Amino acid sequence: YKPSVSPEMDIMEYCAKEWRGNTPVAKRMRKGYEAVAQKFASIRRIRGDNYCAFRATLFQALSQATQLPRWLQSEDFTMLPENLLSKYDWIKQWQLKQKPGKKMGEISDEIKEYLILLRKKWKNISEIKSPTEKQEACDKLFKNEDEEYSLYEALKFLMLNTAIELYNADKNGRRVPVFSWLLFARDTSSNPCQLMHNHLNHVGHSGGLEQVEMFLLAYALQYTIQVYRLYKYSTDEFITLYPNDPEEDWPVVTLITEDDRHYNIPVRMCQETML
Repeated sequence: YKPSVSPEMDIMEYCAKEWRGNTPVAKRMRKGYEAVAQKFASIRRIRGDNYCAFRATLFQALSQATQLPRWLQSEDFTMLPENLLSKYDWIKQWQLKQKPGKKMGEISDEIKEYLILLRKKWKNISEIKSPTEKQEACDKLFKNEDEEYSLYEALKFLMLNTAIELYNADKNGRRVPVFSWLLFARDTSSNPCQLMHNHLNHVGHSGGLEQVEMFLLAYALQYTIQVYRLYKYSTDEFITLYPNDPEEDWPVVTLITEDDRHYNIPVRMCQETML
């Protein structure tokens, strides 16, 4: 069993190990890592198994959580599976990683359990005052494979719910963020049902999150996801925000990617950056 989140390592040591050559790509990556090292001292590798965007984002969010987000506090949060199923029969085709072939009609209770687990873990970790203990609690959670994958199922379901809300808002003439048009402009996801069938059901199995789905994840969590995209170093896309017009009160998590497919996390903000 590979650890989900590897121990921290000095960013420039990691870079020197990974990018030795003198190709233009290696030079660009080294420049990118140098820029990240201005802000963060260390990097933690995230296990790559098509869930790495979820794993990196959730790990960062929990590591710095000091309170339960508003959307996790709402009374009807755990009723989501029942509420959605009562309106959209096609959600019965939802696929669970642990239970391929089991239909949503039978698994709405399980998704409810995953949502309850997400709320419980977030609450417990956010109440830990000591940074060291908080970090230990996160490390422990991300060593428990069953719980970890249950949390990703919860996140995927929240993304579906957010997509349905945005789709309906647009149909009813309300303003929606630009990424929502892009999400539903794809041939493979012109509505939430197709998004589920062709994309969300495959995340973690045969593919990770595409860029437009990173926006959806950010909206579902009400977090700004800031990504250092190293291969875009020296362009204005080097640091990309999802969403690019975030709400001011959304907390920010930071990830690093070399290719928009695999994500690692920078940790230990340099002192001068924090001031």
